[in-house]
Amino acid sequence: MAKRRTDLGAYQPEIVAGNGLLHRRALLGRGMMLAGAAATGVDGSLTSAAAEPMVDPAWTNAPGSLMLPYQVPSRFEKDVVRAVDNPNNLPRNTRARTPHHLLNGIITPNGLHFTICHGGVPDIDPAQHRLVIHGLVKRPLVFTLEDLARYPKVSRIGFVECGGNSAPLFSNTPIQANVTALHGLASCSEWTGVLLSTLLEETGIDPKAKWIIAEGADSPRLTRSVPVAKALDDAMIAMYQNGERIQPGQGYPMRLWLPGYEGNMNVKYIRRLQLTDQPTMSYYESRTYSQILPDGKAYRFYFLQEVKSFITSPSPGLALKDPGIYEVTGVAYSGTGRITKVMISADGGQSWGEAALQDPVLPKAFTRFRMPWRWNGGPAVLQSRAWDEGGNVQPLRADFVALRGQTSRPPDVGAFPSQHFNAITSWGVSNRGEVNHVYA
Repeated sequence: MAKRRTDLGAYQPEIVAGNGLLHRRALLGRGMMLAGAAATGVDGSLTSAAAEPMVDPAWTNAPGSLMLPYQVPSRFEKDVVRAVDNPNNLPRNTRARTPHHLLNGIITPNGLHFTICHGGVPDIDPAQHRLVIHGLVKRPLVFTLEDLARYPKVSRIGFVECGGNSAPLFSNTPIQANVTALHGLASCSEWTGVLLSTLLEETGIDPKAKWIIAEGADSPRLTRSVPVAKALDDAMIAMYQNGERIQPGQGYPMRLWLPGYEGNMNVKYIRRLQLTDQPTMSYYESRTYSQILPDGKAYRFYFLQEVKSFITSPSPGLALKDPGIYEVTGVAYSGTGRITKVMISADGGQSWGEAALQDPVLPKAFTRFRMPWRWNGGPAVLQSRAWDEGGNVQPLRADFVALRGQTSRPPDVGAFPSQHFNAITSWGVSNRGEVNHVYA
């Protein structure tokens, strides 16, 4: 078998920041070829496969297995699963976290989308489920799933993030855990359903109505207050996720989706929307999701999930094997709109280079960023920092802690902070290629 050689000539990727960060154009064309060659330790050329005869593996010599009615992942992907913190379904919250370090792109598969249930997953018969809209409306109405199917539907890609996502980073010392444990309570899907504004047009809104009290059909009857302005903007009664019916853990047969707003407000198993002139101050919004500040005061409401990013690879559990060129990648998102820029540092924030944003770049959705990095085998600290179209920037950790506090505060100040952490995350790379969570 003849060998084919591709000469890369004198191409050298441009270094844009300290400790080996390369220009994002190196991900394209000849730069990407060089990256592939350098990462495996070869010189600036590519060659064909060795001349030895190709050996047929066993699976090419026999018929395959039965085709399943519902496709499931390969058995070799058995470790790509969520981390569940209440496997015995004890009477408390249950969280299932997304394994971001094992995924790519911007869409989270339905079976890996994060889930938090406060009373287990209800087994709801869709034929008996109802959505009631009442209160300060002109015509109270009841909708079945079949009724909603008759309305015009829209599909939009967007993230959902728990207000408590990344809460371990409030710790005064860096908790040693992977991306799943630290950032796994955020996911992104395509949601399909009926705009809530369409249904509110049917009922008519009393001018005195300023709030909507949303209630779920799960056993805790989770209830949250939503501004009418948000409901008329982009809120949705979602019935489909990534093309199929929403799964039980995501709110089957229907859920409220509030793009960019705190996850707990996106009430699952939605059954009732009551329009009122004031918020209800429910258990979850007056206690669980009421953020305590260092001065002992608390936010009354904190709806928005602010601009944020984190690196998914390299990350804890994904060690670097040999010096060479690697791709630094992760996700960025903002509850106010599109991501416009992500900067990467390999030296703990001393210098920065701009990452490439992978299309599509959508409002209030995950945006995948990528940047080539030549690791020289020495220590490094990887960070990402995001900007959105509103000019908002992801804060440095020191600035964030000064404003919001951390878990080393004296007990007499109040409850520990645990909500809406969006500061920079740092991964430390050792000279052995091990990656750990650090504070830089």
